[in-house]
Amino acid sequence: MTFTEMLRAAEAQSRSMLCVGLDPEPAKFPGTWRGDANKMFDFCAAIVDATADLVIAYKPQIAYFAAHRAEPQLERLIAHIRRAAPQVPVILDAKRGDIGSTAEQYALEAFERYGADAVTLSPFMGFDSVQPYLKHHGKGAFLLCRTSNPGGDDLQAQRLTSVDGEPRVYEHIARLAQGPWNLNGQLGLVVGATYPAEIERVRAVAPTLPLLIPGVGAQGGDAVATVKAGWRPDAPIVVNSSRAILYASSGDDFAAAARREAQTTRDVLHGAKSGL
Repeated sequence: MTFTEMLRAAEAQSRSMLCVGLDPEPAKFPGTWRGDANKMFDFCAAIVDATADLVIAYKPQIAYFAAHRAEPQLERLIAHIRRAAPQVPVILDAKRGDIGSTAEQYALEAFERYGADAVTLSPFMGFDSVQPYLKHHGKGAFLLCRTSNPGGDDLQAQRLTSVDGEPRVYEHIARLAQGPWNLNGQLGLVVGATYPAEIERVRAVAPTLPLLIPGVGAQGGDAVATVKAGWRPDAPIVVNSSRAILYASSGDDFAAAARREAQTTRDVLHGAKSGL
């Protein structure tokens, strides 16, 4: 099964396009766990257990674990997702962007050490920074394309001088990912939910690629506009929400509150798809 097929199967089973981002901040943990980095696994595992039937994917962000020397907890967490939600793909949010033997080691870290199904990558150094990950058949890679941060304009929105209408940098990345770089059908793109019109442009350039779309929830992205711009029957979208779900409550009911928030978001996304 390819990674895209995994996404389609997960979407069909959960009737969901929602991805829960696992970005654990000990300072925001509930009750007696607050400030305790040793509880990162426990906190995230409780979120997973509460939402496993509602999501298309989980997206742990490696920096939150590495900052607290908690990579072993990340390994445990992904192993827990495998047991608790074997149908749900895991996207390791690492945004790696190196080349050569270093990229090969990063690929081993993502796919063999952690056992992720996909990883986020920066394509700034070109295809050399992507190719080592494509050697891992059945695994996916999401390339940063049009990100939701304001500074993304500094490079991504710049126009290239060319004969095909001066595409912007992010449109060029989308063309490469849809075409010559996508050797084994393993690539997807990261596009921010705060720019629905540009999601639509990316979708036009890359009609069959899965899109990972962060920014719904605390970052203010419009869930309905996101689905209308990006979802297609043969091209899944993975709409990420992190803080709005993880920290829906600061009390002992945090997992139940996370489930309620996830269900609401899942239903909004599904309703938007039904209207297409």
